[in-house]
Amino acid sequence: MTGGGVFPAIAVLQALKDKTDEVLWVGSRSGMEETLLKQYDLSFKGVSAAGLHGVSLWSLPANLVQLARGLREAKALINRYKPHVLFLTGGYLGVPVAFAGRKIPSVVFIPDIEPGLALKAILSFTKNVAVSTKMTVPFIHKMKVKVTGYPIREELKHWNRTSGKKYFGIPENEPTLFVYGGSKGAFSINQAVFPLLDSLLKDMHIIHISGKDNWEAVQFVRNSLNAPLQAKYHTYPFLHEEMGAAFAAADLAVCRAGASTLGELPYFGLPAILVPYPYAWRYQRQNAEYLQENGGAVILEDGNLKMRLEAEVRNLINNRERLNKMRIAMQALSNPDAAQQIAAMVIETGNVSVVKEESYG
Repeated sequence: MTGGGVFPAIAVLQALKDKTDEVLWVGSRSGMEETLLKQYDLSFKGVSAAGLHGVSLWSLPANLVQLARGLREAKALINRYKPHVLFLTGGYLGVPVAFAGRKIPSVVFIPDIEPGLALKAILSFTKNVAVSTKMTVPFIHKMKVKVTGYPIREELKHWNRTSGKKYFGIPENEPTLFVYGGSKGAFSINQAVFPLLDSLLKDMHIIHISGKDNWEAVQFVRNSLNAPLQAKYHTYPFLHEEMGAAFAAADLAVCRAGASTLGELPYFGLPAILVPYPYAWRYQRQNAEYLQENGGAVILEDGNLKMRLEAEVRNLINNRERLNKMRIAMQALSNPDAAQQIAAMVIETGNVSVVKEESYG
């Protein structure tokens, strides 16, 4: 599961702490989600689900069977736990939960600017919607919409520039580039960065989160560098709460444009070179355009990474005046109390002080 759905839901649950009696997280059976949630001490139940949009005709029958199974499982959970309110953050997993709980008050959070197909289906079962930016409002019809911003987990907020630099052992005044591609990494970004390391590391530190699938390649490349450059190349397959340290320590980011960029980059006022994933409909493109049009980021096409990435990085990180203007522009888009606003919506919607069902889709 991606940060776009899991992490904002975690942030809202953190804001609901001491305001709820019982929470049940309904999620994917993939294993990754349940493992991630163990540190938050949440009750977890997995349901079956599969996407229908964009799948081949060969896969469609099996996916329909999975969806029907998920609906039965969701109905059983609804009947067993009798939730007062549902909180859903999108994805195909949310469809059977939303349908099974269609008579229960619910709040839906839309992370990206445009809701995906699954979220559009979920919206038909709710009247209360929270969105990351005002750009989403035109996509919503005939229901209550509140622009809350994208909720940030509490553990990210504990970091500042000084503590972030200290965590990575980076001197306060040395420029730092943060490269990441989400929990699974971004293969094309990683491949574009590798041949530039010898050049870039002479002038800056690089914090590189590769994703677990690309970790072996990163280790191989790192071992090929000389010792002084290795000391400036801070590599990790994945970071959890330490992601806040990376955001805080960096002067510039190179990353995809998933929904989390609408919240995390603005919160830390971190300018970015955004590389929208070219095979994800237009969601990342719209997110990137929003941040670029507001002055906090520039867009670099995935196909131009190898040709233009080094020039783009140097043009920005060496231009402190421009970088500072981008930082201010990015910070202006931040909504640091987004989680608290959405938590208030959940409580108000349930009309009780107890939330018994939290569903991530």
